[in-house]
Amino acid sequence: MKLQSRLLSLAVLAALPALAQADDGARALDPILVTATRTPIALQDSIAPAQVIDRTQIESSQATSLQDLLRGRAGINLTNAGGLGKQSSLFLRGTNSGHTVVLVDGVRINSADLGLAMIQDLPLAQIERVEIVRGPQSSLYGADAIGGVIQIFTRRNQGDFAPHLQLGGGSNGLREASGGIGGSSERGWFGADIAYQHSDGIDACRGSATLFTGCFADEPDRDGYRNLSKSLRGGYNFNEQWTVEGTALRADGQNHYDGYYNYSETRQQVLSGKVRYTPAERLVLTASVGRSDNESDNVGADGVHGSAQTHRDSASLQGDFGVAEGQLLSAGVDWSEDNLDGSSAGYRVDSRRNTGVFVQYQGRFGRHQLQASARNDDNQQFGNHATGSIGWAMELDHGLRINASYGTAFKAPTFSDLYDPWSGVPTLDPEKSKSANLGISQQGQGWRWGLDVYETRIDDLITYDAATFRMQQVEKARIRGAELTGGVVLAGFDIAAQLSYTDPRNRTNGSSQFDNWLPRRAQQTARLDVDRRFGAFRAGLTVQGAGKRYDDAANTVKVGGYGTLDLRAEYALTPSWSLLARATNVFDRRYETVAWFNQPGREYQLSVRYQPK
Repeated sequence: MKLQSRLLSLAVLAALPALAQADDGARALDPILVTATRTPIALQDSIAPAQVIDRTQIESSQATSLQDLLRGRAGINLTNAGGLGKQSSLFLRGTNSGHTVVLVDGVRINSADLGLAMIQDLPLAQIERVEIVRGPQSSLYGADAIGGVIQIFTRRNQGDFAPHLQLGGGSNGLREASGGIGGSSERGWFGADIAYQHSDGIDACRGSATLFTGCFADEPDRDGYRNLSKSLRGGYNFNEQWTVEGTALRADGQNHYDGYYNYSETRQQVLSGKVRYTPAERLVLTASVGRSDNESDNVGADGVHGSAQTHRDSASLQGDFGVAEGQLLSAGVDWSEDNLDGSSAGYRVDSRRNTGVFVQYQGRFGRHQLQASARNDDNQQFGNHATGSIGWAMELDHGLRINASYGTAFKAPTFSDLYDPWSGVPTLDPEKSKSANLGISQQGQGWRWGLDVYETRIDDLITYDAATFRMQQVEKARIRGAELTGGVVLAGFDIAAQLSYTDPRNRTNGSSQFDNWLPRRAQQTARLDVDRRFGAFRAGLTVQGAGKRYDDAANTVKVGGYGTLDLRAEYALTPSWSLLARATNVFDRRYETVAWFNQPGREYQLSVRYQPK
């Protein structure tokens, strides 16, 4: 496993020197990014390290899940408990899985109970683009954004109204079907989609009947998963001043797994609405409302039953004012209320409100760029918390750019952290962090590369103590890391490489766990994507993997590193019809990302897609 991780890193590094030899005819793309500043900017102008994955990249990857799409990308550590649809946790820049704010069309979907986002239930068929912003963002988004923000935008159709569909199947009884219709006119746009995914699954846990070992059970069976999702979206421009839009997404899942519970039914629903008013050339006012719902009903052996229903209502008002050429001032207020509508846990407190007020300045002065923001959040349980950030960038000759930023962030303990009858500790304090980032990048005609180094210090980090089966607070934690990314179009090949190093440590003096790795975070992750089109035929590969990690805070349970190779091919039968084929984990590597929980071996998939051009 160690050799595989090293070979993967070498493969990524070997691809990066080609950046200086890009095709002269290649065209540098300049995607738009919204999440980093809450305003539209060019991706290359973002001071915070960021990445955009658009619909074209999603389709060309042939990924079957959001986890597959994100795995190995810069700064991201992913764990999965047993295959498609099983619990997945995302650790961004070495922070906790609850330290990343996940938005769907601007609405926060992190569970009001656990603080996690159920990314395993968000179907790729419903997603138009994904924006990843790394580093603290609490000064814009409030609590939880210690590691960063990931925003998912549901599909938005452009051009004439037309249908689209995809049908496929593969190993382990995989069946997939998705389709929809959408388009736009001069003033408005509308779309609707439905998607179904069903897998017989693998044996999720290799299991042990020994008490408190593995997944508390020895059940050698297949653990299947199915997901049915629906989405609606639309918008209308009444005139040059008024625009209104709305989206709705609902995903219903059924999951089998091993352990205390054996079966669950889940529902994730997101509703959003937005009105934009532009009374003057330099002034834009935006009002938005949203609601996210997370429901689960869990069944175990011998009549064991558990359930939870949570929802979050939110509203926001933001004003953006161009104070001068190249200078923008933004200010706004965010309100949210979390509620546990029903829970078998019977928590002592089941609702709380939060109101945040923020201001941000963005300015450009010749080659220099400045971004500064400040925010105060008034949490009903934990009072006021002030956060801020400042960033600077400078453009040099030959497309070089340097940047530096510093920011603070915080996270309030979740309801589960505080009141879960098995593990909760009601006296937990909010977590607080300070982070600094230094970066250098270069972009040319059809090529780019970037290097970022960072350090994050967290006080009162909330973790689970496997020795006491309760939550605890690590007095001091320190995370250092570096991310090297690059992309090039070379001799017709699209090459993208990403290599990350993260060193997450417990730095509490006098603790028995001093200098231990924080659990479930690998120090090295890497990903290499190579694609090439030959007329109507397109082929590609993805090499990705991670180094070793520890499954517990005591660093006694080691999970080995791994590397996998995926191959894919696509053939355009006609301008509208395509045949797709994919093989994943080609060398059939056996590995885990969570101790005791299996990952799929070699798998095959065949699909057909109809999408008018």
